Amino acid sequence: MNPIITLTTDFGFEDAYVAVMRGVILSINPKANIIDITHSIEPQNIAQAAFILNVAYRYFPKQSVHMAIVDPGVGSERRGIILKTPSSLFVAPDNGILSHVINELSCNEGSSSHYSKSLERVTFKRGIEAVAITEPHFWRHPVSPSFHGRDIFAPVAAGLSLGISPYEFGEKITSVYVFPTPRPYFDPQGNLVGHILYVDHFGNLITNIKSTDLPQGNIVIEAAGQHIEGISRYYEERERLMVILGSSGYLEISLRDGSACDFLGMEVGDEVKVMLAQ
Repeated sequence: MNPIITLTTDFGFEDAYVAVMRGVILSINPKANIIDITHSIEPQNIAQAAFILNVAYRYFPKQSVHMAIVDPGVGSERRGIILKTPSSLFVAPDNGILSHVINELSCNEGSSSHYSKSLERVTFKRGIEAVAITEPHFWRHPVSPSFHGRDIFAPVAAGLSLGISPYEFGEKITSVYVFPTPRPYFDPQGNLVGHILYVDHFGNLITNIKSTDLPQGNIVIEAAGQHIEGISRYYEERERLMVILGSSGYLEISLRDGSACDFLGMEVGDEVKVMLAQ
């Protein structure tokens, strides 16, 4: 079986960066099966990459290697890490890009009621392990301070795909940096308050509210002063604004034949409310 390595970056396809990393991986492991999750992350948008990676990785076979690089701090003292979970291996900078993966596997420990991009160091629960990538034997040399994806992360991912133990690449660590994953909460009026986590290509506003969070009864969703009654089953069920339970498992606000993001003027971090219909 050919080992799988996925790539998630903000590199785009206009330049040679993605092809170069692919070349490095295949030079080390010609049998690697390299899958692009996306290279269209907004430049330096770590939170966006964290959300997409967490949605996508669970659909790959166990023991796939997921390399995620959105790295504004490349060349600085920020660490490179390998994260080992019960199902997958991740290779990434220690800058919050694995936040959603870690917070979800840790049963939302470190999560918050409010949206924040401030990093916090968290200690792992049982079943999650990590290694700081400190062993230069596996790197390409000389190492460019501006392209660790080529010189450090790609060789490490390729080595993992060959079956090399994560602990060969550096020292074991017990904590990494994450940003809190906001969770829905009830305000003093009894309304469920959530946040926009992600805006997809179609302008759908994906919230952090799951169906299991919803109160019983008929509901109204308030977003940017607009009130949307009930939950639709599919995108063409209503003429204008609607709320559906999206494929990611979260409620999302959509606009038929348009962008809910543009129409409402909302962005990641903005609040939405779920109220019981009067």
